Amino acid sequence: MKNGYILILILTTQLAFGQIKLPALVGDNMVLQRDKPTKIWGWASPGEKIRIESRSKVIKTQSDKTGKWTAQLPAFAAGGPYDIRINDVVIHNVLWGDVWLCAGQSNMVLPMERVKELYAEEIEKAQYPQIRNFFIPTISSKMLEKTDLPKSVWQETNPKNVLSMGAVSYFFAKKLFEKNHIPIGIINASVGGSPIESWLSLDQLKQFPAYQQDTAAAQQPAALSKALPDKGLTETTKWYEVNYQPQGWKNYFIPGFWEDQGLRDLNGVVWFRKEIELTAEQVNQSAKIFMGRIVDADEMYVNGTRIGNITYQYPPRRYEVKPGILHAGKNILVIRVTNQASKGGFVPDKRYELQLGNESITLIGQWQYKVGSVWNPNPIVSTAQMYSPTALYNGMIAPLIPYGLKGILWYQGESNTGKPDDYKDLLKALAANWRAKFQQEELPFLYAQLPGFGDRQFLPVESNWAQLREAQRKAETEIPNSRMVVAIDLGEWNDIHPLRKKPLGERFADAVTKEPAGPQIKKAIRKENKIELEFKPEGGPLKIDKSDENELQYFAIAGKDRKFVWAKAHIENNKLIVSSEEVKEPVYVRYAWSENPEGNLTNETGLPAGPFEIEAN
Repeated sequence: MKNGYILILILTTQLAFGQIKLPALVGDNMVLQRDKPTKIWGWASPGEKIRIESRSKVIKTQSDKTGKWTAQLPAFAAGGPYDIRINDVVIHNVLWGDVWLCAGQSNMVLPMERVKELYAEEIEKAQYPQIRNFFIPTISSKMLEKTDLPKSVWQETNPKNVLSMGAVSYFFAKKLFEKNHIPIGIINASVGGSPIESWLSLDQLKQFPAYQQDTAAAQQPAALSKALPDKGLTETTKWYEVNYQPQGWKNYFIPGFWEDQGLRDLNGVVWFRKEIELTAEQVNQSAKIFMGRIVDADEMYVNGTRIGNITYQYPPRRYEVKPGILHAGKNILVIRVTNQASKGGFVPDKRYELQLGNESITLIGQWQYKVGSVWNPNPIVSTAQMYSPTALYNGMIAPLIPYGLKGILWYQGESNTGKPDDYKDLLKALAANWRAKFQQEELPFLYAQLPGFGDRQFLPVESNWAQLREAQRKAETEIPNSRMVVAIDLGEWNDIHPLRKKPLGERFADAVTKEPAGPQIKKAIRKENKIELEFKPEGGPLKIDKSDENELQYFAIAGKDRKFVWAKAHIENNKLIVSSEEVKEPVYVRYAWSENPEGNLTNETGLPAGPFEIEAN
């Protein structure tokens, strides 16, 4: 019996030592970078011999004393699918193509599911098995670089899988694939709300001493509120139930924030209620409720049945109403809204309607409200490890190295608008950092300039968002092999996550193929009491986008005192002449300088000029 036990132990040990372990990134359906040697890696028993076979090539290597092994595959042309055998492990359905690392914060990770109403036909036709997506779940590490990622898989693009794919990266990959017919691999490493310093490695961050301290707390609300019991849920008859008899409810107009409708400084729970009449014909159709965006969290009930909830403010509220919930006659809609800080309520200028088949019934207008709970202030410092300097690099970038890449797409900046003057150097450091780590010094680095967001301004203003856009613009001239994609026209005043992701993704693709962009400022020359602006010749002659105005908008001018006033601008011999009677000795010109400007300068491409500030010589 003892000898039998020893034999089983030996066999089990041999099996364990003979097993190949691969990182999450190396697996079925993956895309490897074409036309250059590329590395794959994994783990085995110390000193184990590794044999890799694919495309009629055999590569041999051996694991080191820790069990880690790395192998360099030769340069292969685009193609596939192929299998790769590593000892007894077989990786299936592998393509060689172009691999793009798409990174940043929430606008890079925002999935197609969030924009499915806008791009329903695109989703229905999203049958691209040679476009593969690898989504990295959020993981951070404040101290140590991770060696592997959380469990994830490469997915082929089809109408189902595309819903979880980043919208910008999908439209980018689709346009490139349809142009070149080269397989595309997307690695999406993005985290909502993340500052750029969390994506830098520790050795790179050392040149920024002010950012080496833990910034996690600064990225989160400093104080939340203490939740107290909600009368809407504690009373004998719940406020969402059909037999509830409302008393003491007051009028409320949706959309709108309750701070603007008589509920000042209220953090807590507010209930909203509306009755609508429907016919038998209407309730026999598919039904969906759109409730715009709600700050912060909500639960929605129809005729006493909970049809859905969202736990934070940014996603659009789109709730399916299952058959049998609606009925002919009176129907009761109830929404329970929870808000922890700032202004709670319903974001204006969004979609508020009940869709019944092809018919839409507006939900804009008079509702009733009643306060369920008022919360007492209770300072709670909320920290998030993922926002710490280096934490996301350690967790989500380090484990990718040394995977072969074609280039990098970066969409981030909203979380750094508090210190916009630092952003140019941080962005330059990020590009240099990642290129060095992946050992590809000329790796293309493409990034989006922040779109418009926030209230319209009708006087020249100072703006952190504008300053950060200017930092992004200047970085392009200092980062080799980089290109900034202008997105100022693709924002939404009331949504930090604008939905029009297709044109942005396609502009990224055009940047790869070096298609002409909108006007790009080259230099400014002072001529008496005017400033002459010269633009790069790419994109053709300057034009005015006349969709709204026949005159150039949003130019401002200032002297040495930097007191900006609105200026007149006109096109003359494909240059802009900018002036103001209020400024006799002009020095500076700004264009589209605010959170959400309405500039209208373009060229033959039809694409917009990006915001800028320039000093005249």
